[in-house]
This record gives sequence, structure tokens and C-alpha cells, in this order.
Amino acid sequence: HYFIQSNLRMRNEVRILLLGDADVGKTSLILSLVSEEFPQHVPLRAEEITIPADVTPEGVPTHIVDYSAREYFGDDHLTREMQRAHVFCLVYGIDDERSLESAHSYWLPKIREINEVDNLARPVILVGNKDDMLLELDESPLESVVPLMNEYPEIETCVECSARRLKNISEMFYYAQKAVLHPTAPLYSPELGRLKPACAEALRRVFRICDDDNDGFLSDHELNEFQQRCFNAPLQQSNLMEVKNIVKRFCDCGIVDNKMSEMGFLFLHTIFIQRGRHETTWTVLRKFGYTDQLEVSDSYLRPYLHVDEGCSVELTEEGIEYLRGLFYKYDSDGDGLLSPSELASLFSVCPNIPWGDFSASVMTSEMGWLTQEGYMALWTLNVFLYPEYTLEYLGYLGYTSDARGNQLSAVHVTPRRNDDFKRQLSSRDVLQCFVFGPEGCGKSCFINRLIKKGEIEISPETERHICINRIKYQAQQEKYLILQEVREADLEEVLARGREMCDLAIVLYDSARADSFEKAVEIQMQIDVPSVFIGSKSDKTPVKPEYTYTPEQYSQMAGLPPPLLFSAVPEREAAQQKVFQTCVLFASYPFQQQSNTLPIVKIVTTSAALAMMGVAAFFLFKYVKNGR
Repeated sequence: HYFIQSNLRMRNEVRILLLGDADVGKTSLILSLVSEEFPQHVPLRAEEITIPADVTPEGVPTHIVDYSAREYFGDDHLTREMQRAHVFCLVYGIDDERSLESAHSYWLPKIREINEVDNLARPVILVGNKDDMLLELDESPLESVVPLMNEYPEIETCVECSARRLKNISEMFYYAQKAVLHPTAPLYSPELGRLKPACAEALRRVFRICDDDNDGFLSDHELNEFQQRCFNAPLQQSNLMEVKNIVKRFCDCGIVDNKMSEMGFLFLHTIFIQRGRHETTWTVLRKFGYTDQLEVSDSYLRPYLHVDEGCSVELTEEGIEYLRGLFYKYDSDGDGLLSPSELASLFSVCPNIPWGDFSASVMTSEMGWLTQEGYMALWTLNVFLYPEYTLEYLGYLGYTSDARGNQLSAVHVTPRRNDDFKRQLSSRDVLQCFVFGPEGCGKSCFINRLIKKGEIEISPETERHICINRIKYQAQQEKYLILQEVREADLEEVLARGREMCDLAIVLYDSARADSFEKAVEIQMQIDVPSVFIGSKSDKTPVKPEYTYTPEQYSQMAGLPPPLLFSAVPEREAAQQKVFQTCVLFASYPFQQQSNTLPIVKIVTTSAALAMMGVAAFFLFKYVKNGR
């Protein structure tokens, strides 16, 4: 056994209950363990004993509870004690056939009944006491125990001991403790002589995670990385060679070209379990998040991440490097794309692929395959929108950090947006812009051009139309820009939470329609975050707005930057990129706008209002000028 055991534990205590008929020596076993001598006077029942963690082999405090058939408190009391226990030591007398028959006819069915009620698989250590009486028996008692162990898989092991001779008493309690901390039942089927399906599948996941180059084998370097990750110690070259020789000798195709195959990896753990070293396999499984039921635990998948209102979550450099490494690992043909099969391979260690139809949100190839840019943008978008969900999948993928031991080192929480607005400087690398505008102004086309696509069919059931891409702006700096369409049905809700979620409001209007800008102004008046007007469809003949002010005049009076013009025609890609760069710049340096103080007097477009337009314009302009 060459792998060094780690300190990882899934339980922080063990509770052992001794069961069995009267006079089989349950109390004597407990008292002999504590006093290290056979008691001359044995009470009806020993008091509960707690063995401190620092004197137990597994380093876990252990509570030992005695049951006395003579000191009877009723079935309810026995049931409660059995439900509190983690493991049962079922004691029978080697010199008393009736006690073994009682274990078969009463105690084991009782244990199974309690386990089924609680939906638990508490293990049983079958203890044959008084083996000092063996000389008086004609046959080995093990012959009568084997059928019992075959009938009841709950029995983890059988121990023969003697309270009088102090034989195997410490071992009995060690096996009981070990059966709780490192149970065999979920891992291995003794009847079939092989790993159980759930255990084999869990170990296959571990293998695929540790196969860094995705060639289907573990090289010496990868085995050492595995050893370091699970056991916090390197594997000596001589020990490594001996392990590989054992696998090569007994497992066909276990070692290929001096590398360990998946079959060899599973065989190695089978050998550990068969030789009673199943704590090695449990240490590996728990390092990768598995519970005793061989399910990846919630605590492993979802470490606590606190995100205040107005803050967002982004990937750290460590997280980016890890995810980029996964892309290279599964881009098996090196074409810079993840095909559907390569993407399925990447997420084969997860319950499913977490992304649906991503082609409407990020850059893809003409075939709809993920580019590296689109792949990283998709992770960035997911951690921004669904940080807990992203941490869960990072856990499934096997992300780890030496510093923190969980996925939290892959992300960080940004400051509040309100603080950025006050400083007029954003420290974020991911900026979210809501796209507002009247119906038919071209919001979808505007958003699609962020990922250089034309018309994209968006299902009415789709929660949101959203795109993300990395944009270079001043001095070759880069930030991710998220554009999210705000539908009329969602307008009220989004406006109520704008300052928590939005870095810049983009208000679109159709520059080829006379009534579009006035409707855009009505929307903009309700927005209390930095905003900018963008006139869409600028490739068409512009039409004078049916509004008191031109977009330039209104923006100046409202303290907004000058409106931008945009055309979704693919041939104008360079101009489109400049618009997106400008949006990133505006979001990176939030400006104090006066739009909320401007519309004190409601401006109308009827002929009656034109008479007072000059006066209103004078006072509004003076108001804005003085305010600035």
C-alpha cells in the first residue's frame, strides 16, 4: 500500500452500539478495552464511553454504547439507540450456538428493519467472543458464520476475540470505526468479486479528470499529480514502478506503453479493497467530493459565495487559466473549435451539458461550433448570471485550488455598482448593458451584431435575448460586454433594479421613423443609471423626429453623451465595433447625468406646445447649464 492516507473525513464522530443476547460478553469487551484487563465484577451494562480523537487510529472521537438484555428499558428505547448508532457490533458467544442462531433469527432482521425505516445502510461487525473456548470445539466457528455473511451483506466483517485474554478487542472497535468512515458496501460486491457500478463510475470520473492530456491513459506525471492532489505527498519512483508492475501482471491492458489505462486504474482500486485498504479508495473519492452514498456532495459543489446587491461575479486569472486549459485538453484535433462530440467529452464528468443553444449568445464558427473566444465568453456569461450554477459545474469538472481547496478561487466578487457610479470609474472586467427601445427599433439586430451575426430566431419562451463578446477599447484594453434586450413586459421590473444590475442603459430609436425618438425619450426618463441614445438603421434615409428636440439637443440638455448612430448591415462591421467600443468606454467611466431632473415640465409635440417651446427651451437650457 503505497498511497499515503490524507486527513479527509466525512464524519466527525462515530457511535458504536453493541448488540446481542445476554451473557455473550458485550459489557466485558467494553470494560476490557478501557481498563486493559478482564473485569472481575461485570455490571449489567457499561455506561456510555467516549474515546477521544487523539487516541483512536482514525483520529475521530468514538462513542461506545452497551445494550443489556437484562437491564431492559423496552423496545422503544432499543429502537432509539439503534437509530442513533452509526455501526453495530453484533456479539455472539463462540461457545453458545443459541446466541449465533439468535443473531440470525432476531438481531440481523431487527437491524435490517431499522436500516430500511431510516433509509440508511448501517454496517454490522459480527463479533465472535470467547475464542479462548475454541480448544473445546470440534470445528472452526467460521464455517457457521460464512453463510450468515453471505445472506446479510450488511455484515462488513467478522472478528473473533476474547475479553478474557484481551485478544482482538482494539481491532474489533477499529473495524467498527473503519466500517463507518470507510464502508466497503458502497464500493465492492464480494459475491461478484468486483467494484459496484456506482463506485466504478465515480472512479472513471476521477480518471478522466486526472487524464490531463486526454489520451485515455495516466502517465507517470499524471499519476504523481493524482497522488499529490489526493494524498498531499509525491509518489516515489520505486513505489510507482511496483504499483504498475502489479497492475501489469494481473490486469491485461492495465498498462499500455508504460501508462496506466482506465481498466488498470479500476483494477488497482479493486486490489486495495480486496486487501482491506478501502480507506485508500475512499480518500480518493472524498477528495473529488463523493459522499458515502457515492453522490457528489452539495457542500463540495456549492461552496458558500456571498454576493451583495449591486455586485457581480467574474472569473479570476486562476479560473480563466483552468478553463482555457480544459479547452485545449478537449480540442482533440487542435482546430481551435469544440465540436459537439468534443464538447460532450468535456462535460462527460458532469450530469449533463449545462449550455443549451449557445449560438445566439456567443461567437461560433459557421458550423455553430464553439471558438475559444466564444467558449471563454460563455463561461464568463454563466458565472456573471448564474455564479452558484457555475461553481457547481466547476466542481463536477474537478477544479481545485491548493490555496482554498474549492472552486471559490476561480471567481471573485466585484464592488457595488453604486460605488462605481460615485467614483465615475468601473473596476469591472465584465460590463452589462441593458438595451431599451420602442418596438421595431432594431434591438435584436443591434445585439446580434455584437457577435457578428444577423437574424437569429429567438424562441418566445426564451428567458432573455443576451449576447456577450470581448471588446477592445482604448489603449488596447479589453473588457467583456454583455448586451441584454429589455422587453416591454419586463420593463417595469428591470427599471426597478437598474442600479443593481446595469452598468449602462442603451436606449435605441429608429432614426428612419419620425415617432421613434419620442418613445425612446419616454423610456429614458424612467432610467436612473448612465445611459446613451443610439439611432439604429442609420443606413436608411434619416427622418426628422416628431419631437421638440433633436437627439443631439436632448442628450446635451440631459447631460448625456452625444447620441451614436448604428447600422446592422454586415458590411459596416468596423463602424459597429466602434459603437460597441464607445459603449464599453461609457460603462467603464460612468458619468453623472441630469436626465432625472430634466423632465420637470412634460414636453409635448402638439401645436399648442410649440408656442411655449422657446421659453421652455431657454429655461431648461439655463437650468442644465447652471446645474453642470
